[in-house]
Amino acid sequence: MPTLLDLFLTYGKIGLIGFGGINAWARRVLVEEKRWLTDQEYAETLGLGQVLPGPNALNASIMVGDRFHGAAGAIVAPGAMFGGPLILLAGLAMFYDAYGEVPVVKAVLAGIAAAAAGMVIGTAAKMTQKIRPPPSLLAVGLCALVAAGLFRVPLPYVVLGLAPFGILAAYRVLRAK
Repeated sequence: MPTLLDLFLTYGKIGLIGFGGINAWARRVLVEEKRWLTDQEYAETLGLGQVLPGPNALNASIMVGDRFHGAAGAIVAPGAMFGGPLILLAGLAMFYDAYGEVPVVKAVLAGIAAAAAGMVIGTAAKMTQKIRPPPSLLAVGLCALVAAGLFRVPLPYVVLGLAPFGILAAYRVLRAK
């Protein structure tokens, strides 16, 4: 079990290297590097974090911190994860305010956005391969992808609309085991 200092340093690292999306980096660090969680545990934590109000990375960090150190961990993990980036973001905001219209700066930001999108897609593919969801749950996920990505349905409607199907599919899978 990680110490509070381990939790602080790890989530500080996740926050500082999490350009383009913390969840991709959090999975890599928590599952692959530290081995504090399995792929299944991370997917469940992230899934719950996504259906709760607020940023999913924040919700997941609170749940992981609480899992290892209760209320103290629930404060330390998100505090470390957002503290460093908050300082960097303030500096970058000042830089963007001064130089945001410069063509080179625009090109760099476009390149970073493309890399971030690729990281999110790559993480999703990696999680799907390792967890190997049954076809019924995979179908719910694909429906969510089509609804949100293709038809631009707002995420709360996607979650509320597909949650009953996901719950039913998961219940059937668990009952069959």
